[in-house]
Order: sequence, then C-alpha cells, then structure tokens
Amino acid sequence: MLRLVHLYADLMNLYGDRGNIIALQRRCDWRGIALEVQDLTLGENLEPSTVDILFFGGGQDVEQETVSRDLARGVGRAIQEAVEDGAALLSVCGGYQLLGRFFRTTEGVEIPGVGLFDAHTVAGDRRMVGDVIVEADLGQKPSTLVGFENHSGQTFLGPGAHPLGRVQIGHGNNGVDRTEGVRYRNAVGTYLHGPLLPKNPALADWIIESALGRRDGLETPLAALDDRVELEANTAQARRIRQAGPRRASIR
Repeated sequence: MLRLVHLYADLMNLYGDRGNIIALQRRCDWRGIALEVQDLTLGENLEPSTVDILFFGGGQDVEQETVSRDLARGVGRAIQEAVEDGAALLSVCGGYQLLGRFFRTTEGVEIPGVGLFDAHTVAGDRRMVGDVIVEADLGQKPSTLVGFENHSGQTFLGPGAHPLGRVQIGHGNNGVDRTEGVRYRNAVGTYLHGPLLPKNPALADWIIESALGRRDGLETPLAALDDRVELEANTAQARRIRQAGPRRASIR
C-alpha cells in the first residue's frame, strides 16, 4: 500500500488541484495498488518514513504566510527528509513557491520557504495567465505536458536546479527564461493547473513509479493502462493551444 499526504488541504487547494490526487487514486486502483490519502493541516506533524507521496497545492498570499510559519515548526524539515529518502512529491503554484528558498511579496516582505528547491519567487505586478505547453524530460512518452497557468509570482531557479521542462507556449516560471517548474530527485514543482495529472498520465505514472521504487527498493515498470482517452485529451489540448498561438497565454 502507498500512502499519500495532502499538505494543508484546507488552506492550499486553489483551482481544483485536488483532482491530481483523484487521478493518482484512479491510476493506482486500476493496477490493484492501494493508495491511502491523509490530509495534514496546521499543528499536525509529518513522519517522513511513513509517507510515499506528498501533494502540496496552491493558495493565496495570506494562506501562504500562515503555512510558512507552520512549515518552520518542523514540517518543512520532515518534507525534506522524505524527499531525500526517495518519496515522490508534486507541488503546484503556491506549494511550489513555499518549497523554494523564499517568496518576496509586493511589499518586499520575504516569506521563508523550505529550501527543498534551489529557487526563489518574487511577486510581480501582472498576472501570467493562459494555456501552457511544456516539453518535459521524464524518461517516458509523451513528454508534452499541457496545463493552465495563473500566477503573478516569478520563480527563478538557482544554479543547482533543473527545470521540469521547457516552455513551448506560455510563460512558465517567470516569463523570461522559458523554464517551467523544477525537478529534484522524485520531487516536482510546477505552475500547471488543470488539474495537471488527468491529461498528463506520463507524469502521474512517474510519480507512482517513483513512490513504489522508494517503498520496495525496486525499479519495476508499472503495468500499462489503456490511456487512449487521456492521451487524446493531451493531444487535443496541445493542438488547440498551438492553433490559437501565443494569444492563449497573456499577461494581465
């Protein structure tokens, strides 16, 4: 059995990103893999050795400040320990930002992050909104990720960080360097909503496979699923975005 912890589910759950957890549950269930989901909120502790997958969604600045203080209580360190031990992690938008070194607000206040990712975020005065196509390197096919971004924070990767992928259409991390997200060990940070995983089954399976490898100590490929519907959705959205062109991603 795999165990997934949804970090601060009551505070960090914008844009329906809980759908990523549902996608993981379904893809595990179809393979006969039990996946237990537990929500963790303020004041609760995380035991690194008992978690296989972590999910960290997005939230508003006020919620991020509250969560940042709770992470400093020891949860942030536990997240780092779990990832260093091989646990899989998916963080989206605000969760991604909080796992970097810091987030600087428009007022110049620095909200400290966990430091799992060699990255920092600076609040911008305009939002980057629209559909996104990213070419990602996950060692699986397809490598094309599709999603929707809606963020004003600009995230910049440090020299030790590796992006999740390169932006083909959209803004990505900051609208400047064409990077999107970050990948460290079995942990991923991204700005892609949608939710992300239903239309990107390769990434979902990468997360599951990483978690199983950590639990069992084996690199066993997952049983193949009939992903015709998911892949058709991925291809159709990518085609629609390309046909619309850069207009699909705008700065507001």
